[in-house]
Amino acid sequence: MRSFRCLRVVLAFLLPGAAPAGAADGPARIPVILSTDIGDDIDDTWALVLLLKSPELDLKLVVTDYGKPEYRARIAAKVLQTAGRTDVAVGLGIPVKGVEGDGGQAAWVKDYDLAKYPGKVHKDGVQALIDTILKSPQPVSLICIGPLPTVRAALEKEPRIAKNARFVGMHGSVYIGYGGKKGADAEWNVKADPKACREVLTAPWDVTITPLDTCGLVQLQGAKYAAVRDSKDPLTKALVENYRIWCGKNPENADKASSTLFDTVAVYLAMGQDLCVMKKLGIRVADDGMTVPDEKGKPMTCALEWKSLGAFEDFLVKRLAGK
Repeated sequence: MRSFRCLRVVLAFLLPGAAPAGAADGPARIPVILSTDIGDDIDDTWALVLLLKSPELDLKLVVTDYGKPEYRARIAAKVLQTAGRTDVAVGLGIPVKGVEGDGGQAAWVKDYDLAKYPGKVHKDGVQALIDTILKSPQPVSLICIGPLPTVRAALEKEPRIAKNARFVGMHGSVYIGYGGKKGADAEWNVKADPKACREVLTAPWDVTITPLDTCGLVQLQGAKYAAVRDSKDPLTKALVENYRIWCGKNPENADKASSTLFDTVAVYLAMGQDLCVMKKLGIRVADDGMTVPDEKGKPMTCALEWKSLGAFEDFLVKRLAGK
């Protein structure tokens, strides 16, 4: 019986979409904080929904980053409330000069009052991030899927957080750029604030990233996308509704295929790496936002290729649509 339980534990982590072992004999869930610029590219919303549908991960806090703190927090809070996860706190990140107002999902939260969110809302998201990490009895996986000024502010205020957390991010471009083209690009999450990214990635914690080399290739199409689009699950329906709104003047795009789902790969890497070719590289963040392989740079574990992109797509469909 003991060997059977151990096998279930191993399978829960190694097989994409495998059912987790029962609470009594399963592996400990991984405490997670999500740092996100949700409300700009729709992939952040896909990533949050995937996280909420991943029983391996124990989401403790969603903290917004890269300005627009109120707008981003309202989207995160409404997603959490839709999922029945108001046990998860929301933290407002720091304002960023020149990054104000709302974004492409504003219509989805135009009547949503953040003050009425049943869970905890931290006006000081920096302190909430610090407190959540330092108070955690287990190391926290900090999943970062946006630019990093709020995370940098937390490190500057309390460097000790790096001792009880690991960084898992959607950042950079090593050998492949946007759209799968050969040659690196200045990836947005880095280019938006290279200094913040450099300071965060070089902090003394373990760093794992999905650069464009892998995350830039993820898109659901055909029957796989249709399974998600047509799902009756309330949270997945809210996701598709968000996507349709985000498509703006071309809502019909939400009938055909997903956008590029960059950020979902960072969520996956917080719980498993079997579907990717992982390599330890020294990475240097340049002032122009390029992430340059450099043996003198910070060693990072990078997802450089897919072993099976199709298997990852199947994983997404199973988690998001239950198929």
